[in-house]
Amino acid sequence: MAANYLLILIIKLGKVTTVVATPGQGPDRPQEVSYTDIKVIGNGSFGVVYQARLIDSQEMVAIKKVLQDKRFKNRELQIMRKLDHCNIVRLRYFFYSSGEKKDEVYLNLVLDFVPETVYRVARHFNKAKSIIPIIYVKVYMYQLFRSLAYIHSQGVCHRDIKPQNLLVDPETAILKLCDFGSAKQLVRGEPNVSYICSRYYRAPELIFGATDYTANIDIWSAGCVLAELLLGQPIFPGDSGVDQLVEIIKVLGTPTREQIREMNPNYTEFKFPQIKAHPWTKVFKPRTPPEAIALCSRLLEYTPASRLSPLEACSHAFFDELRQPNTRLPNGRELPMLFNFSTTELSIQPQLNSTLIPPHARSHTAASAHGGKLILMLLSVSISRVLHGFVLTETSLVLNREYLTLQVTGIKNVYYDTRFWF
Repeated sequence: MAANYLLILIIKLGKVTTVVATPGQGPDRPQEVSYTDIKVIGNGSFGVVYQARLIDSQEMVAIKKVLQDKRFKNRELQIMRKLDHCNIVRLRYFFYSSGEKKDEVYLNLVLDFVPETVYRVARHFNKAKSIIPIIYVKVYMYQLFRSLAYIHSQGVCHRDIKPQNLLVDPETAILKLCDFGSAKQLVRGEPNVSYICSRYYRAPELIFGATDYTANIDIWSAGCVLAELLLGQPIFPGDSGVDQLVEIIKVLGTPTREQIREMNPNYTEFKFPQIKAHPWTKVFKPRTPPEAIALCSRLLEYTPASRLSPLEACSHAFFDELRQPNTRLPNGRELPMLFNFSTTELSIQPQLNSTLIPPHARSHTAASAHGGKLILMLLSVSISRVLHGFVLTETSLVLNREYLTLQVTGIKNVYYDTRFWF
């Protein structure tokens, strides 16, 4: 009986792999991490992605395994270690492993596991010959713009925004941006490669060969994703840059000399056939919400600086339904957390905060943005005094109906949490 029980237990657990891994955030303190139930869930030029289950917590994770060039630091790892946002896939651990060939080293990124992608969700509706419910379009796009606002505030440009890189939980509708393999910290004056970003989602300045582009290329890509969800197919298909440019001109019309200069000054003398812009209302199906069309038109602009910022997009009227207290998902669930803005997010464009945080999501005491900032400042100062020389590295203010919680972390990862009742 005991032998049978042991056999069943071994079959149930499967092969257990134990590695020494470093936490994704915080101090470099390597620790043993064990996982099991390993299976391949993705392949690409970058490497392989596995799904696995952590033994300690029983949580599912994704493990992205990429070949490491010993001559360079891995840019994806560097970027992911500094990111911390609810709409960005979290780096839990990372570790290195040997390859089959001599001196071959692989970097393994242990990430949050999220079961679906916006691409597969949209394809599901297309196969059923139906359109994705507009509430999902709103919830997904809003969270995408939140993630972009955060990474852009950190100086990071994703450079590969597309439906396949938007992970979603179909039950909760929580979206997490993933795959920072093409991401880069953009520095003004430093050139960047223009052969970046997946086709269909490439901003026109990239097609024009610009190397001094900004994070606004992500905004164009997000506009393409929004248009695709509304149309049920890519808005600017094409097998080459020229094909895509033709499709863009069909909708936006021929760019003016000034618009071309803003995209790439080297092309101002290039002659384009003169084509008038196609009315946006005729690009989309008749029942497409006017606010959705209006938002698309503000994202898909030739001039990079004319495109909406991510938080301006979040503030757009298209997302007003999400700010209503009684809005629910089609399955009856509450909306995911959309207004839990960190102090970092609220400092990006403070003039938008009164729109971004609807009345029902504010504390009745800290209702004004100025008051909330003042409270946070005073509490941070008081805690610094209490802890004598405690250096703050992160603060977050969590507002509830009856109290607010101030959470602060110090340079030695000291954590302090206090609750103030109204």
